[in-house]
Formats: sequence, C-alpha cells, structure tokens
Amino acid sequence: MATRSTIMDTNSFRAEHASALDAETRRLTDKRSRVLGESYRLFYRNPVHLVKGQGQYLWDADGNKYLDAYNNVASIGHCHPAVIDAVHQQMQQLNTHTRYLHETILDYSERLLATAPAEVDRAMYMCTGSEANDLAIRMARSYSGGTGIIVSQEAYHGTSDLTSGCSPALGTGQGLASTTRLVPAPDDYRHQNGDLGDWFAAQIQRQIDDMQAHGIKFAGFLADSIFSSDGVMPNPIGFLKKAVDVVHANGGVFIADEVQPGFARTGDAFWGFARHGIVPDIITTGKPMGNGIPVSGLLAKSAVMASFSDHIPYFNTFGGNPVAMAAAQAVLDVIEQEQLQAHSQKMGQLLLAELQALMAKHDCIGDVRGAGLFIGFELVSDPVLKTPDKQLALDLIEELRNQHRVLTSVAGPYGNVLKLRPPLAFQAQDIDWLVGALDQALSTLKK
Repeated sequence: MATRSTIMDTNSFRAEHASALDAETRRLTDKRSRVLGESYRLFYRNPVHLVKGQGQYLWDADGNKYLDAYNNVASIGHCHPAVIDAVHQQMQQLNTHTRYLHETILDYSERLLATAPAEVDRAMYMCTGSEANDLAIRMARSYSGGTGIIVSQEAYHGTSDLTSGCSPALGTGQGLASTTRLVPAPDDYRHQNGDLGDWFAAQIQRQIDDMQAHGIKFAGFLADSIFSSDGVMPNPIGFLKKAVDVVHANGGVFIADEVQPGFARTGDAFWGFARHGIVPDIITTGKPMGNGIPVSGLLAKSAVMASFSDHIPYFNTFGGNPVAMAAAQAVLDVIEQEQLQAHSQKMGQLLLAELQALMAKHDCIGDVRGAGLFIGFELVSDPVLKTPDKQLALDLIEELRNQHRVLTSVAGPYGNVLKLRPPLAFQAQDIDWLVGALDQALSTLKK
C-alpha cells in the first residue's frame, strides 16, 4: 500500500486528477512524469504553471495574477531588485568556494551573528536547510557524546539521511532513526491540562528517560519554534523555555531550526526562538536567507562548534560562495531598510484580527493563531469537540486557487490547518484579497 507524507501528499496532484486538466497542463504533467523521478510532487489537483513573480504576487502562463500566501523562500518578495542586483554584480566578479579568502563571507557573518544572542558567536555555511540541520545533529552528538535526538510529532527538518530520520512529517514510508524520539506538539488549542510550558517540558523529560531506559544517551532537542509542520503553534510566548531548561539539565543541546520562523518572520523578533527568551546552542537557517538563492547557515556557541570543528574538517563546495553571500547580504539590507520586522508584526496583527473576526461567521473555523506573517487557520467539523476537518481544508485550498487566485497549503497531523505565510512584502490591501477570498470560498463550500 502506498504511504503518505503529511507535508508532501496532503495537498498534491495525483494521477486520478489528470483527466480534468486542460490540454497544455496535461502535456506538462505527463512530461514531468516521464522525465522526473516519481518522488516529486505538485501542489493542487489542477497544478499552477507559474512564469513570473514580483513581491507578493505571482503570474501564471495565461497571465492570471495570484496572491502568494505561502512562500517563505522568496521571503522579502519575489524577484526583489536588491537581491537581483547583488547577485548580478557578484557574478560578474567572482564565484568560488571558501578555501580562498574573501571579505563578503566575513562581513556577512559579523552582521548575522550580531542578530543572535552574544553566546552564539560562530558561523558556518551550506546550501540547504537539510545540510544545516544535518551538520547541527553531528555537532550536537559530538558535544554531548550522545546520539538521541528529540523532535515534535509532525516535525520536518530535512531530506538527508540524518535529517529524514528526524522528520516524521515525511510519512510512514520514511522510517525514523532508532535514536529518534517524538514528543506531542505543543497544541495550545487542544491542550487542557494546566500550563503548556510545564506540560511540554515533561514530555521532553519523558523521552529522555525512555532513551536512557533503552541505552541511548541523549544528544539534543531539534525544534522549529513556531512548530509549523505541526500546525503552526507559536503561543503562548515563552512556553518553550522550560523545555530547553530540561534539555540543558540533561546534558543535551538545543538546536533551533529557524528555516521557517527566522529572518523577521514572526514580527516579535528577528529569530523565532527569541520570542521564548531562550538561547539556543545551535541555530540553523536556510530558505529565507538568500530570497531564492540556495544558501543556508549554522550559528553556534563556540564551545559547541569546537567539539566538532576541532577534530573534523568541514567543506561544502557551494556553501558560503561569494554569490550566495552577496544575496544574503542584500536580504539583510532589505530587512533593515524596509523595516520588515516591524512591518511583519503590524501586518500580522491586522491580518490575524480580520481572520479571527471570520470565526463569528463560519463555525467551521476552530482556531486562528499566529505570530507576525505566520498564521495557522484551523478548520473543524465540530467546534465544541474540535474535530479536524481535513476534507474541508483540502477543498478550501483548491477553491482559493481556482476561483480566487490565492495560493497556500495545509499543515498539521490532520492536514486541516491552512499555513498562511506570505512573503514579507505583503501589504494592507492584500488582507482584503486574502480574507475576502477565505470568506467567499467557505460560504461556497458550506452551502
């Protein structure tokens, strides 16, 4: 029986949808099937053929304009001119690896480290978040002397052998490592038993104890502080600190995976973990760093990094190359110059308020929660029992795509949470488009 991945298959084109496609879309999907491996997935029952992007908008091959409410790869906006110019200028000068001296990587590292807690004072670079998390796991194991890694129930941390073994969101077809342990997601919507921070810290301790009982030494806890794959769980602010205290009390390392909540996304802070008043031992990041140019990074406390780097050389051919660093520099420039952290906080508050107002009109909206421009929109069939409604969520994203030209997708263990995560270029007028589309689409689907 075919297995399903909660992040890859929940909103996915499949062969049974092919007969409903127009001729040109069918030609392209058939060609993909013929020339690309079967592991690839397309969004939507009717896939979108995109040809252009600008800011928070995208255009398809027929010239239709879409609102991108999902993309944190082009975090500061599709085709941002500052990034295009920086990459173009550097490509005309030099692009090589980090075994030659080059000032850009040094200047960028000083700027990036200045955004982190003072204790985090070393940087390394790769191309993808998977590579960054892979190295972080190796580093955590080197520092702690253990092998056991704890992640949340629906976590996604990458596609390498190490990271896929810590990524339950990849589905039952991808086995977890024997040294991986899972904790339930910190679901404040459904949690009824006292303080969420105390409860979550107890879940961490329980898994550390289980590791010990099975002869596995604890190495660390790897978490995305907004728990995006678990269904977007950012609150209450500060709840994560008690869990990190438990990690440290047991000799482990806390790895903050900032690929999704980092780079001003939450509005409250530059880094997602900073909302919780914690200092990670290792910070990993990727997608939003280069606004579409492949670049990722790992920041760490010097003692933690030294446990690995003093013994094992590390080299990544494309990691930290001058073009990638130029793109990354430009992203930091834009975040500062356009005040995107404050913008994300303001737009996020406005959007959250409008979405929460919809709850009075549609009882199928069980919860709306978020931080900055990262919002979870949860759909239920019974608001009292909080019964997840996956089918409505899937129908809703199709209705948004087909009738309202709004692009987003779903998250969470039940596939019933819309992950609303637009580029930071998102503006007040886009709130009307997005909220109006959700209102009309739900009204249509619930008739």
